[in-house]
Amino acid sequence: MKKKLISLAVAGALAVPMAASAQGTNVTLFGSVQAEYATVNRDGQSSQAHIGDDTGRSRWGMHVTENLGGGLKAKAHVEYGFSTGSGALGIARERWVALANDNWGELKFGRVQSPFKDFAGGMTIDPFAYTTLQASGSGGTMSAGANGLGSGANGFVNSAARYDSPKVEGFSFSGLLMPGDSNRLDPANVIASSGSYAGSQSNSGGEDGEWDFQVAGKYEAQMAGHNLGVFGGYSRDNISTRQRTGNAGYPALVNNEHVWRGGAMWSFQNFKLNGQYEHINNAVGAASCTNAGQLGNPTTGLGQPSDTRGQCNSAMNLGGDGNIWFAGGQYDFGNTSLIAQGGMTNAHGLAGGPAKREVSSFTVGAIHNLSKRSSLFGGYQRAMVDDRNAVFKDSNTYTVGMRHNF
Repeated sequence: MKKKLISLAVAGALAVPMAASAQGTNVTLFGSVQAEYATVNRDGQSSQAHIGDDTGRSRWGMHVTENLGGGLKAKAHVEYGFSTGSGALGIARERWVALANDNWGELKFGRVQSPFKDFAGGMTIDPFAYTTLQASGSGGTMSAGANGLGSGANGFVNSAARYDSPKVEGFSFSGLLMPGDSNRLDPANVIASSGSYAGSQSNSGGEDGEWDFQVAGKYEAQMAGHNLGVFGGYSRDNISTRQRTGNAGYPALVNNEHVWRGGAMWSFQNFKLNGQYEHINNAVGAASCTNAGQLGNPTTGLGQPSDTRGQCNSAMNLGGDGNIWFAGGQYDFGNTSLIAQGGMTNAHGLAGGPAKREVSSFTVGAIHNLSKRSSLFGGYQRAMVDDRNAVFKDSNTYTVGMRHNF
């Protein structure tokens, strides 16, 4: 009996600090599971059908918030992705710590999303984001840079600090900084490593301590039942020493990448309209797409030289200029939304290099909400390519899928 009492006393003593540390702390487990039956038909190729989640919507993670007092909060966020159509599990997504206050906003440190993706335009105005009908990358009407500075599916920024302001009189803004000389941290690959510049291949992180950065702002208001919003942003990707040198068949780059974005949103009762315009100079990251943004990896493939589903319709020519515009409309009735959207990518040609390319596309489809957490979706997308090199192909995409959030 005495031994049992002693054991209970020890267990109680150990439990006291654990309970105390849990006071004021909230831990949330979350996730999303999605599967699509999607068919991509590119001209001159056999039909490419797939059941799974090429665009990387499926994820799971943990979000922790601790109240520190005086309105200050500490946060931690860990998130991983997986595929419902294969054995891939534990793909790294967001991972960061943060300090937040309702009066001055939130400051994150770690692997984060870019403001162009989840704050001003981008995936926030595309109802088909994270499906094979998405506008970014394969859709050809939104940038989807593989270095994370764009708005592509599964695009994240490594080694970054991000600040999001509170909303004041309808105004809010967001900013992101990524340290220079961080080529070993960025997963986007366009120039092979060499003996002179060892390390991972890189699209991001400038030389001599230059910092990549992105800023975005928006204004939202309600007037007589109309919801209005405008947004804009600027992104700069400083080229690295290796990119200035060039090797392995890639040209030496001369100038840093600059991307400007502007757009607007409007909704009234059951109707929604939105659109955005992006202007790119000296494309670096904008000359690429995340694998999820292009529905596959065109540089690899099992038993073949390329993944024939993969096609980055929104990419610029490396080192070149261009522009992309997107427009969409939505009508909601009951639990169902009817959607129509489209736009065009114009990649300018380079003297003595790749010719110009224009890609236009339109998408129609529907989303039906079975509940607040479960939904069905489906639709059709047509992409039409004017490519003098005939590398890119016209394509037809059909999909039907289901998503559950928890």
